[in-house]
Parts: sequence; structure tokens; C-alpha cells
Amino acid sequence: MGFKVAPYISFRDNAAAALEFYQSVLGGSLNIMKMGDMPHPGLAEEDHAKVMHGQLDLESGFVLMASDTPSSMEYDGGQRVTVTLFGDDPDELAGLFEKLAEGGNVVEPYAQAPWGDHFGMLTDRFEVFWMLNASSGQQPAA
Repeated sequence: MGFKVAPYISFRDNAAAALEFYQSVLGGSLNIMKMGDMPHPGLAEEDHAKVMHGQLDLESGFVLMASDTPSSMEYDGGQRVTVTLFGDDPDELAGLFEKLAEGGNVVEPYAQAPWGDHFGMLTDRFEVFWMLNASSGQQPAA
């Protein structure tokens, strides 16, 4: 399949409302996963209803992604848009992660995530924030 590129918008507490609004304007299929739906030790009770990952797939093929920022993390409205690379080939995305990280700063190493995918975050040499996710196609163990 290769990979796709999509904007990823961070919100403090209203990602679901924003995504529902964007869907009402743009149409498409909306999928929202809440933080409380995934096993995460130490997750604050107040964060359970927040959006861990929301994805609006438009008929045009465009994808818009969003999530809420957990209460344990600082929210920076100035860095609320991230470039996301996603696909189904972990090795291809690992190579892209390494290249993007050259001269930049790895925020979260590219590795298998609790939800089963391979995931990593970095800021490149131009201070652009990136997330890379290779879907495993499997459901995480409960």
C-alpha cells in the first residue's frame, strides 16, 4: 500500500466535538476511540472520556485526525497540528522515521505500541512535529 500523509490536530478537551463538526461540514466516515477504551496504567479518571484517536475519512481519500491532550501532558496550542504518516508496512515507516529524525529530536522511539501497531513521534530538524504509525491489523490484548 505504501503510506499516506494526514494532518493531526491536538485539542485539550473538545476533539470529539470538533471532529463531529468537521464531519457535518465535510461528510465522511468518523471513527473515535476514547482513552478509557485502551489499557493504560495510570490514566487519570478525568481522561477516560477524552479522545485517544479520532479519524475522519472523506470520500475524496483525504483523512483528518485528532485527539485530546491528556491532563498529565502540557497542551501547547501553538503546536497543535502534526504531520502524520500512516500505512501498513512497519519496515517502510521505520526507514522514514530514521530519515526524518536525522538532525531532529525523537520524542517517542518508533516501536510496537500497546494497541499493537508500530508508532513513533519526533520533531524534525525544521521543528515540525511528526507521528508515524504502521497498522498491525490486530486488536490489542486486553
